[in-house]
Amino acid sequence: MIMNDEWLSLSQAAKVMGVHPGTVRVWADLGRLPVHRTQGGHRRFLRSEVELSLASQRTDKPFETDQAVQNALRRMRIQIVEGHLETQRWYRKLDEEAREQYRRGGRDLLQGMMLFLSSSEEEGKAEARAIGYEYASLGRRSNLSSVEIVRAFMFFRNTLFDSMLVVYESASIRSARVWGDMLKKVNQFTDEIMLTLIETYEAFQRSNR
Repeated sequence: MIMNDEWLSLSQAAKVMGVHPGTVRVWADLGRLPVHRTQGGHRRFLRSEVELSLASQRTDKPFETDQAVQNALRRMRIQIVEGHLETQRWYRKLDEEAREQYRRGGRDLLQGMMLFLSSSEEEGKAEARAIGYEYASLGRRSNLSSVEIVRAFMFFRNTLFDSMLVVYESASIRSARVWGDMLKKVNQFTDEIMLTLIETYEAFQRSNR
């Protein structure tokens, strides 16, 4: 395969679509996104096909959902900018590159939650596991302890909860059932991430013995 500017790697395709790389991997494996393989077995995506798929998704998505995502993202950014991260001991141990990766991880968490709410159970769990693996890997590269890695995830999980609450409150949702469904799904999503994070970190520890 001849590589040129029209071909995108997995991470580049994820950036274009505004989702976690694990999500793109799942979509490609399920046939929802056209994917091509290099001789070495790496996934490559045509920019035109990625943009067409993205345009199709936007057409099918209600305006209210887009607005909710933007509101939640804005809330999460505000909390991070206001300095909440700087108060965390685990965050102060990181270099600037790791800090930026964690900030991106916070945004990935919200985008993953939105996917979880709108996708099948299989896709949602795959997204949660991908995020859990990324949190464990980033924490290990940053030399954080298991407790610090969990605290880092809990910080962004709590920010996610707050962002979702703000979105639902601003939409004047009064149905107890709707609120209950939302909280149940957020718990399912974040529990799956937490379990994967812990399992992955323990696997890393065993491999170093």
